[in-house]
Amino acid sequence: MLITEISPADDPLGSELLALQQAAYAIEAQIIGDDRIPPLHESLADLRAQPLLWLGAVDEDGRLVGAVAWEETAAEVDVNRLVVHPGALRRGIGRALVKEVLVRAGTRRIVVSTGRDNAPARTLYERLGFALLGEAEVIPGLWIANYALPA
Repeated sequence: MLITEISPADDPLGSELLALQQAAYAIEAQIIGDDRIPPLHESLADLRAQPLLWLGAVDEDGRLVGAVAWEETAAEVDVNRLVVHPGALRRGIGRALVKEVLVRAGTRRIVVSTGRDNAPARTLYERLGFALLGEAEVIPGLWIANYALPA
């Protein structure tokens, strides 16, 4: 697996990334019992408009099997989304992508949010040393868990 910088602005990669994101968030929607996850409903134009930095995981056949996106400031890195192809789950792809972001973050604080009931994602972040900051209801009935990895 190769982890490389990617951009949704590139064609045909943008469409491939959008399809990957929709497939991954459809799985999360099943897990948490709620399909109101904003990235699940993005168009390609919406995806391209996000001010995010991206890394992609490409398998030996050249297929995009995972991606992570984040925003950063001088003090903090905010992991905005982590997506893994449903056919490639439980292979360490998400872990490898997050670990690469950790390396790039250096000494900055790293934050991430996930569905409160998304046990696989929560387990991943907790195993990487993230501490639970709390839970929040972002829209009525949709809860997230907020995590941080101190600087």
